[in-house]
Amino acid sequence: MGATVTVQEFEALLANKSATVCDVRREADFQADPRTIGGAEWRNPENVDAWAAQLPGDKPVAIYCVRGGSVSKSVQAALTARGFDVQYLEGGLAAWDAAHS
Repeated sequence: MGATVTVQEFEALLANKSATVCDVRREADFQADPRTIGGAEWRNPENVDAWAAQLPGDKPVAIYCVRGGSVSKSVQAALTARGFDVQYLEGGLAAWDAAHS
């Protein structure tokens, strides 16, 4: 799989439970809208070093932020450097909302 996944591919990951799903929106964005996609756990992107070791290493990691931009890219880079297979949702939560409205 590539660096990004579409909304449809993200839905398949959720349905198959084939990835660990993390909401990596900045804390202020999460506090303003605390809902998550598919029961994802919110992880503070500024503390990726602290929580990366808690992720299971036996399956891919799927992440999303508000718009699928710099936050997702930086968390993806940090997790990839630690050996994780990581994809992020193209367009982030905004794309998810648009597809489900």
